[in-house]
Amino acid sequence: MIAALGLLLGIVLGLVLQPDVPTSMEAYLPIAVVAALDAVFGGLRAYLDGIFDDKVFVISFVSNVVIAAAIVFMGDKLGVGNQLTTGVIVVLGIRIFSNAAAIRRHLFHA
Repeated sequence: MIAALGLLLGIVLGLVLQPDVPTSMEAYLPIAVVAALDAVFGGLRAYLDGIFDDKVFVISFVSNVVIAAAIVFMGDKLGVGNQLTTGVIVVLGIRIFSNAAAIRRHLFHA
């Protein structure tokens, strides 16, 4: 519940304040958003399974974003940033769809 409220508050604040992203950070924003969505879907799945822990959620949220950004940063420094960005998106996308499938199964008892 806290995660959903935080997500809603973040979306509203983003729409109202319209923050500017520095050009040096623009490459990392999509990665951070996908990593954050992975944590949110994982938290929702854990909530529906009855094993949600807010500390684990916050640590997962922050660490997903930091690790994904670090991988892309390292790829940029090595000259393979696009390939590692694609890899991170694919891995996190698989996790998001896996969690979404589990959530769907839980909600519809399928």
